[in-house]
Amino acid sequence: LTTVPLFIFMGQIIFNADIGRDLYYAAYRWLGHRRGGLVLATVPACALFGAITGVPTPAAVTMGKVALPEMKKYNYDTSLATASVAAGGVLGVLIPPSVIFIIYGMATEQSVGKLFIAGILPGILLMLLYTGVIYLVTSRKPHLGPAGPKASWQERFVALRGGLGEVLVIFTISMGGLFAGYFTPTEAGAVGAAGVLGVALLKRSLSWEGFMNSLKDATRTTAMIMLLIAGAMIFGRLMAISRVPFELAQWAGSLPLPPFAVMGVILLIYLILGCFIDALAMILLTIPIFYPI
Repeated sequence: LTTVPLFIFMGQIIFNADIGRDLYYAAYRWLGHRRGGLVLATVPACALFGAITGVPTPAAVTMGKVALPEMKKYNYDTSLATASVAAGGVLGVLIPPSVIFIIYGMATEQSVGKLFIAGILPGILLMLLYTGVIYLVTSRKPHLGPAGPKASWQERFVALRGGLGEVLVIFTISMGGLFAGYFTPTEAGAVGAAGVLGVALLKRSLSWEGFMNSLKDATRTTAMIMLLIAGAMIFGRLMAISRVPFELAQWAGSLPLPPFAVMGVILLIYLILGCFIDALAMILLTIPIFYPI
């Protein structure tokens, strides 16, 4: 569980050091001149942000502060703009390092490294599907996302080197070391946090106030997650004693339904619960019930 505050601290440093802003503008220079380009830039920027933080909230907050004013300036449709930030921010749940994968691995005694690897392809696929939908919508209704000014090739490569390069280096070192077996998940989190802090100091983009705010916000978020985990562990033990999950598993297994239909029912339940409960709390509360099934 030491991994959790480390990855959260990474996200807060990136937020306060404006590394996320550089990331967005790099994507904006390459895609902003296309129809719906600002929205198209937001989703990959959120995905890359999630690839080095593991927490969806900082990505949504950062891109909301950076991307929404730009979209408003170019008369983008408000619903399309906000939906792109909200949907893109969630990609951090799937793309490693994901704090929710860490919690899930702990609760189900699964390998966190294998869970990280399993999240890469679905995360990239979801990002591509989002961008595909945005492209189709803005092609049919150009007024929803007017094209912005076209950047020169020099501006594009400068932005690419400044925004994307740092993210890729940090991700490659921390996650590459984890997948190659050089780091444990905790060590990968420590290396990533140190890397982000080092980049912020070299760029002189992190003030003392920003550093202290990063520590405070990371502590606050970690405390919230740990309390959720504590409650979920008690709930899980209660479920195990009551044998409700095992009875449900036997009932589901005896239904004349193929496995994909059972999975469909579970997804429908998550869809409904997601309207009322935070993702982390929802997963922690439902693992004791659905995991045996």
